[in-house]
Amino acid sequence: MTVVGTVLLVLGALVFAAGAIGLVRLPDMYSRVSAITTASGLGISLIIIGVLFLDPGWGNAVKALAAVVINLATSAVGGNAIGRAGYLAGAPLSDRTRYDELAR
Repeated sequence: MTVVGTVLLVLGALVFAAGAIGLVRLPDMYSRVSAITTASGLGISLIIIGVLFLDPGWGNAVKALAAVVINLATSAVGGNAIGRAGYLAGAPLSDRTRYDELAR
């Protein structure tokens, strides 16, 4: 259980590192928001489950399940809200973006 918990913690940290690289390397605000939202949803979930493996128990399992569900729900809504706010504020699209479905 300790090995699995440690592996999950390391994987969660690697997902966050990939999100940080995406934050620096991606061309526009919209793709950066996507990278961070995905990294936060998956990274936090892996870390919480890893901690649960390191300290198992029914009480911790309930707390971990609640934390993962709440994080996944709020991460998606928050990412959508940030992307919409950026669009309404006029954040420029990347040159590689071919379609702007909201411009109609």
